[in-house]
Amino acid sequence: MHVMLDEVRALVLLIAANTVPVVVAKLARDRWAAPLDFGRVLPDGERLFGSHKTWRGLIAGIAACAGVGMLFDVTAIVGAGFACASLLADAASSAAKRRMHLKPGTEYPGVDQLGEVLVPLVLFANPLSLEWSEVLLVAVAFSVLDIATARLRHRPWRR
Repeated sequence: MHVMLDEVRALVLLIAANTVPVVVAKLARDRWAAPLDFGRVLPDGERLFGSHKTWRGLIAGIAACAGVGMLFDVTAIVGAGFACASLLADAASSAAKRRMHLKPGTEYPGVDQLGEVLVPLVLFANPLSLEWSEVLLVAVAFSVLDIATARLRHRPWRR
C-alpha cells in the first residue's frame, strides 16, 4: 500500500476507535452506560476508571474500528485489536488521572493521548505497514487533532 495511505489508514483507525464512543455516549446519554470498572472504588476513594469509561464505549469503539478497518483493507480482527489496545490504554490513563484525584473528563493534554495513540500504533505497526517515523507522525497528527477538538467532547450536544 502507498506510504501516505498507510498513515491515513492508521489515523482513521485512531479516530474511529476514539471518536465513536464519544458520539455514542452523546446520543445514548445514560442508556447502556454500564461502567467498565463496575463502579469499583479503590482505597484512595476514587473509582478505578471513572464514569466516562463504559462497556458501551468499548464495544462501540471496537465495532467501529473493525468496520472502518475493513474499508481500508484491514481485517476485522486487526481493526478490533487496534481499537481494544487504544481504548484500554485510554482507560489506563483514566485510572492514572483518578489516582491524581482529577475528575472524569478532565483533560490532561499529552498524557491523555500518549497511551491511546502509541500503544495501538506500536502493537499494530507491522500489520498496518508503518515505519517508526510514520508511527510518530500519526501519533503527533492524532494528538493535535484530539487536543484541538477537546472542547467539542465536553460540550452538550442536545439540550
